[in-house]
Amino acid sequence: MTDYILLMHDDVTSEIKPSAWDPYLTKLRSTGTLQGGSAVGNGICMRQHGVVPPITNHIVGFIKIEARDLDHVRDLLQGNPVYDAGGTIEIRELPRTD
Repeated sequence: MTDYILLMHDDVTSEIKPSAWDPYLTKLRSTGTLQGGSAVGNGICMRQHGVVPPITNHIVGFIKIEARDLDHVRDLLQGNPVYDAGGTIEIRELPRTD
């Protein structure tokens, strides 16, 4: 199994009700794939030297999951409120470094 992070972008085309998250997270819990997640609030970018880039404002939340492969992750997007509302989900593999 591989760890992945789903980055939710702020580009939905229809409104998402907060209650829409409960069935989706319940599904991920029941399949044993959910490892955590959260909305993403305000912050800053830091750097020791040079020009500091602006913060990435279009990422509004993340979910960390464990899945067999990328096809499995795609299947797990069904029911994601951002995805269902026409928004973008960025999928990134989290390589193990141990």
